[in-house]
Amino acid sequence: MFVYIINKHGKPLMPCSSRKARLLLKQKKAKVVRRTPFTIQLLYGSSGYKQPVSLGVDMGTRYVGISATTEKDVLFEAEVKLRTDIVDLLAIRRQFRRSRRNRKTRYREARFLNRRKPEGWLPPSIQHKINSHIKLIDLVHNILPVTSVTIEVATFDTQKLKNPNIQGVEYQQGEQMGFWNVREYVLYRDNHTCQYCKGKKKDPVLQVHHIESRKTGGDSPDNLITLCKTCHHEIHEKGLEHILQRKRPPMRDASQMTAIRWAMFSRIREKYSHANITYGYITKCIRIANGLPKSHMVDARCISGNPLAKPSGTVYLLKFVRKNNRQLHKATILKGGKRKSNKAPRFVKGFQLFDKVVYEGKECFIFGRRSSGYFDLRLLDGTKVHASASWKKLKRVEYASTLLIERRKGDSSPTFANA
Repeated sequence: MFVYIINKHGKPLMPCSSRKARLLLKQKKAKVVRRTPFTIQLLYGSSGYKQPVSLGVDMGTRYVGISATTEKDVLFEAEVKLRTDIVDLLAIRRQFRRSRRNRKTRYREARFLNRRKPEGWLPPSIQHKINSHIKLIDLVHNILPVTSVTIEVATFDTQKLKNPNIQGVEYQQGEQMGFWNVREYVLYRDNHTCQYCKGKKKDPVLQVHHIESRKTGGDSPDNLITLCKTCHHEIHEKGLEHILQRKRPPMRDASQMTAIRWAMFSRIREKYSHANITYGYITKCIRIANGLPKSHMVDARCISGNPLAKPSGTVYLLKFVRKNNRQLHKATILKGGKRKSNKAPRFVKGFQLFDKVVYEGKECFIFGRRSSGYFDLRLLDGTKVHASASWKKLKRVEYASTLLIERRKGDSSPTFANA
């Protein structure tokens, strides 16, 4: 395990061993400034010896791999899980606002949409991913003297992903060419036949059903299916929505990667002039040539340019979480038309959500709270430590943050694969 060092002026130096860090702390020559990753600051002037440190970033929309290496050693390696709940939360907020306006101003006159978005505006879900990548790069720069940053960018051809054999005019025109709207195309695609009963109920009225919720699955043809009115009513009445499944996974992640790759690189290049780009096929060739397993951290190590650097035996799990829940009321209305408040106290028995605590000698995070003082404790990969631990047995070691960090011993296996 490496201990990260910054000098008296806050500039990062090369990391040292745990033994040397203990001696510096015992001799009052350094102080602890961060617990995870463990970082100390020297209390005396030292320019320090520095080596070239390369940082590799395996970009992603759900998981990110980062690896800082020298020619011989892996200095810092982590796998990061980004937030994926922003689209759903924005849809819920939009739903609440619409219902509130209907209650308060039922006969409000229509207004023109004359508000302009600023130049370079991106949807909040995509903006979060760009900000998260930059925050991760800043984190490594604050603890290591990074001399070069290499980022893997990727673009996905969604037409080819849907149909590998598409070519020529068909590729240029697309599958919805010649149809007035999406509904007309879906009915034609399904041969104007109910896909649940196959026309056995002889209902002539056909409707288009969303397989996934509209707020999360959207109005893409892959998320729509033709149903007769009878089957449509029966599925919603009996709660049988889970029976219908999408034929292929949504292309949201591929579209987001294509949208953010250059915006992210330009933002990073503005801040770090030593940033460079690479491509997925190069990373794959390097990994296969050196006989390395497939994981986000290993890919990041290959991107850094030192695929055979020796792992330190310590890896980090990082997870982004929301900072606040600003919803004022519950969605369910109580008897008498009362709306129950959704705001819980920030601290319960002195603890807040996502605090890092020690329970029976094991570090974990608070993922759920009860006013009685019993907490749901978990690790970042979702492993349950205790479903109802008493606050009297907990000791807080780190306050909650939007970026949770967990240290683990082991190799670079995919840690979030089953989360």
